[in-house]
Amino acid sequence: MSEAATSETATSSGADSVVHTRRDRFDPAGELRALGARCPVTRIDVGPGTDGRPVWLVTGHAEVRQVLGDHLRFSTRRRFGSRTASGRDVGVRPDAMIGQLMDYDPPEHTRLRQILTPEFTLRRVRRLRPRIDAVIAERLDALRRAGPPADLVDGFALPVPGAVLCELIGVPRDDRAEFLRLCHGFLAGGAARGRRAATGELLSRYVAAMVARQRRAPDDGFLGALAREHGADVTDKELRGVCVLLVLASLDNLSGMLGLGTLLLLEHPDQLARLAAAHADTGAVGRAVDELLRYLAVPHAPTPRVALTDVTVGAQLVRAGEYVICSLPMANRDPALLAEPDRFDSAREPTAHVTFGHGIHHCLGAALARMLLGAAYPALPRGLPGLRLAGPDGAVRFRVHALAHGLDHLPVTWREAAR
Repeated sequence: MSEAATSETATSSGADSVVHTRRDRFDPAGELRALGARCPVTRIDVGPGTDGRPVWLVTGHAEVRQVLGDHLRFSTRRRFGSRTASGRDVGVRPDAMIGQLMDYDPPEHTRLRQILTPEFTLRRVRRLRPRIDAVIAERLDALRRAGPPADLVDGFALPVPGAVLCELIGVPRDDRAEFLRLCHGFLAGGAARGRRAATGELLSRYVAAMVARQRRAPDDGFLGALAREHGADVTDKELRGVCVLLVLASLDNLSGMLGLGTLLLLEHPDQLARLAAAHADTGAVGRAVDELLRYLAVPHAPTPRVALTDVTVGAQLVRAGEYVICSLPMANRDPALLAEPDRFDSAREPTAHVTFGHGIHHCLGAALARMLLGAAYPALPRGLPGLRLAGPDGAVRFRVHALAHGLDHLPVTWREAAR
């Protein structure tokens, strides 16, 4: 999916990346930690594209929650055209950004979020649990048939969320391989800009055609329900944008969590065994999933904010029009949040981590993500007994230049059943 780190290094993000995206295996990179240790709000250089306006990196947990929870003073809307001195946008949103919920401020955001939220309640997403279990079982069966060793990223971490998301939005089974090829092509961090743009256009056209079909004959799925229940209250372009954002954002994050989480559990075999044994204990599984989400925090940062007025974050004055980036992994490792934040403990009680964000832009698909991860992690060691790394640690390849942390390659092996 993206350029891979060399096998000789455990560092998963290179020095040529923007500092808030740098990782050292499961952890924030040393230079990112150093920034956070000096001050919870630090000015950084993110390269061109900010019109010379300062960019502030926020690393403290309380400060991150302050920014993410204050939609009145911090906007997520990108700057598309003319703007006021405070940074408020007065331009026109391009078609490609219509329906991209993270790009909306109230009242636009409020209207669209209220339409979408009922489809992502825990009660609604539970309808997908049988299909999630079936997808996981199918992938484990395919791995067993092929036999070890295997790349768990290609064999499990990528196809499981891909199949579930296709099921959610209603991609026909015969189209799924091509649809996911387009998704992965667009997300590929090492791809040329022109190629990614062309792939994105093909993906957008496919989803637009799917929306048109659901308008004509809505089924019982996500798109059909929105078209049937909300009619003219939601436009075709908004439905297209919502679907594209849902799939693209979820694919990287869920595949990253499945790959990294499995590697982390393999390095803590006692906790992996405990999770496998507790597969029917929803409380124990839920605690493990929450700790994995906190500890790994695969999204580097949510959509950058623009200050709409002068505001103090921590002890730092951020002026109107300046940009703010919130580091999720650093906020989740803040000692002010919990004791021993750098220790992974799958039995830890849930914390107020910010992996899913905070405030009005809290991840719409959080319940679905928790359900998928809670089904997948215990199933792996039960379906592949004796699961372990195949070869040296250096064979594991971490993503670089990606919007979400994760793995490109995870070689594993297991005990084959006697024949």
